[in-house]
Amino acid sequence: MALNRDVSTLGRLLGQVLREQEGEAFFELVERTRALVRGVRSGGDPAELNQLLRGLSQADASNLARAFSWYFQLVNLAEEYERVRALRERQGVRPQSLLQAVEELRRQGLSADEARDLLFSLQLELTFTAHPTEMRRRTVRQHLVEVAAQIPQLEETEAQERVLAHIEALWGTPELRRIKPTVADEVKAGLTYISSIALALPVLERDLARAFETVYGGDGAAGVSTQLPLRFSSWMGGDRDGNPFVTPQATRAALTLHRDRARELVAAALRRAYADVSQEDLEISDDVEAKGNLKAGADQPTYRREVLALFQAVQRGEAVDLYARLSELYGQLLRDGQRRTAEQLLLPPLTLARIFGQHLVSLDIREHSGQTGKAVAELLQAAGVVDDYLALDEDAKLTLLSSELRSRRPLWPAGEPLTETLETAIGPIREVQAAAREVGPASFGHYVISMSESVSDVLEPLLLAREVGFRVLPVPLFETLDDLERAPDIVARLLALPEYRTHLGGDVQEIMLGYSDSNKDAGFLAANWALHEAQRRISAVCREAGVRWRFFHGRGTSIGRGGGPASRAILGQPAGTIDAGLRITEQGEALADKYSHPVLAHRNLEQALYGMIVAAARPPQDPPAAWMDALDRAAHAAATAYRAFVHDPAFLPFFEHVTPIHEISRLNIASRPVRRPGSPTLSNLRAIPWVMSWTQTRANLPGWYGLSIGLREIGTEQARQMYAEWPFFRAVLDNAQMSLAKTDPSIFREYAALAGTDTSEILAGAQALAAVIEEAYCDTAALVSEVVGGELLSQEPRLAQSILLRNPYVDPIHRIQIELLRRARTEEGGLDRYEHALMLTLQGISAGVRNTG
Repeated sequence: MALNRDVSTLGRLLGQVLREQEGEAFFELVERTRALVRGVRSGGDPAELNQLLRGLSQADASNLARAFSWYFQLVNLAEEYERVRALRERQGVRPQSLLQAVEELRRQGLSADEARDLLFSLQLELTFTAHPTEMRRRTVRQHLVEVAAQIPQLEETEAQERVLAHIEALWGTPELRRIKPTVADEVKAGLTYISSIALALPVLERDLARAFETVYGGDGAAGVSTQLPLRFSSWMGGDRDGNPFVTPQATRAALTLHRDRARELVAAALRRAYADVSQEDLEISDDVEAKGNLKAGADQPTYRREVLALFQAVQRGEAVDLYARLSELYGQLLRDGQRRTAEQLLLPPLTLARIFGQHLVSLDIREHSGQTGKAVAELLQAAGVVDDYLALDEDAKLTLLSSELRSRRPLWPAGEPLTETLETAIGPIREVQAAAREVGPASFGHYVISMSESVSDVLEPLLLAREVGFRVLPVPLFETLDDLERAPDIVARLLALPEYRTHLGGDVQEIMLGYSDSNKDAGFLAANWALHEAQRRISAVCREAGVRWRFFHGRGTSIGRGGGPASRAILGQPAGTIDAGLRITEQGEALADKYSHPVLAHRNLEQALYGMIVAAARPPQDPPAAWMDALDRAAHAAATAYRAFVHDPAFLPFFEHVTPIHEISRLNIASRPVRRPGSPTLSNLRAIPWVMSWTQTRANLPGWYGLSIGLREIGTEQARQMYAEWPFFRAVLDNAQMSLAKTDPSIFREYAALAGTDTSEILAGAQALAAVIEEAYCDTAALVSEVVGGELLSQEPRLAQSILLRNPYVDPIHRIQIELLRRARTEEGGLDRYEHALMLTLQGISAGVRNTG
């Protein structure tokens, strides 16, 4: 098998570098460690392994963690290329392709016009977010890119020499950041994958046109090829919730990076089109080809003159309507019988002009409702409207805000400098306003309000934006279980306000649903069901109010934060709830996993579009009442069990001792803190470090805990029927299978033993809590297998095989981490002493397990 061959070759090359750089003794230590770990996993006595680990020097422990970590970095590259190879070699119609999506529309009885109207009404928006679990430095990533480029010809000696050179350089390169990344660093890292996406987009455009032509005939394709229902947005540089580094200046810098990158991409595509659309055989000078210095000439064909004019406008930074003018040129080529030129040569700049324009991605602002409330209170007090806005009850707040929204007057005296609180709140809005004036309104997206608990929370940003004369569309974000349950009523009250409906006009109302905090609040099953019900009920509210709506799903990469295949998640949405499309966050390691190669970018975008199109075509239909009642009962029982467990007085100390949460807080992986402000509690701990902590220990608790209680409440036979016939329930259990398959009780047992290093009374029950987790895992795995009718992941053999192959190589990093944690917690100054080595183990386990945050 090609993948096995590539993995074997990369492992051999890594071993060669280890011998050369660290000596034969260290290489033998690596091999001995691996053999002992494999023996323990097979049921052998761990005494010899424990003795070896206890005797490791700090340097050897660090280097061992590095060696196994680099192995996974290389394996990940090989697996990534195997996916590319499989996609390229696949014959016939791909499952979950755009062709299959259009065929499904026809099977449901839609005519070509109806199918086209549906597509024009939809929009899939992917939002890059600043929640990175991507720990690798940019230098390291670049070396890995170079190694990946050699994998297609890895059997050749020259390719192996280049790989050896990069591994040699990597071994001497610090893997970990010495300082936290800035907001600008996060923006740049997120934009790295735009190049792959840009190459995939024109191919998807052609796929959609050809799908319509194949399914509906020639007439069906008209006008579709340039209407791919897709756009991109970002939170990086605009997500202020709990991040003091996202200042107005950081927002301005992010918008500048977006503009510059967009112009670079579009200019390159126009330069290529100038060279390609060469009818009349006009020669292109060497200077043009080499430097892109396009110059006007009276003898140039009409097509070229227009491409040149647009190129020069982009170079000068003019706010030109690229898409309208390229569309006209596209149509002219078709009218002149130049169909292939239009579809193959002009489509790339046309696609980029429509999707990226000169703004690249739409930047959202996100702020916590508590902060917007404080700013509005200060505004109203300064204007003499009310002394203490925050002390008002909700009805009084709505009366006051409605009155203010009917007025256009600003509240802050003209010309006076803003206070620090107001500058913090209004400054980012001023920056997106300036960008919108320069490169168009698409440079700004929406204003997302975290922890939206009331209608007033949603209205407050409108007053802040009015101070600079800018219109924002608010997006309430419902995160906790209680917020999700109240969400339909909040949206209904919001849409019933005449002042708000006047503000909304004919625009789409977006509603964001948070997977992370709801899971941390109520557990896996209850959170999934609360999200389903909130979405179903909010859709009914919007439909009754006559408002178009779009849900924005805040999904992470781990199962505990809404992860899993995007198409599976989309197809599992309640029928009739995808109205104007869908927004989904793309976070952290998902960017590299999905978009590092144009072929992978094409496939992931294709599958997500397939899911949205098919799901949007489904008519509104509630599941059978018996199923909904069963899940109501199951979710309540699961949430009760989950909350009883995490609110046990011994739980928080237990969590802090058996997981590396304190060590994760020291990782320089993100610009914002791991907790929201306040004393350390479970509620203010952010979801990413919460999930990452459990992933490191292989307990994966957020991805399954409580599910067995729910399944017993439903009953096996009914659960089997629901799994077979209900896409939502099937998606829930399939995601749980992935999380359970990556759980390893034998490894978690070793982490649980770390609680024994503390002798305090509150930790006396630590082993009892660990036993609860292990028993719950065994019960859940057995019940899920019984319901799905086979072993875990039996329907996903490639993933199951990948996990089995990785375990012997990730086990050593776990055991090294456990030993280092033991030392760090028992020796004086231990954490400072062992911090670097521990950081390396965190990175290595993340690379080995994947889906960590």
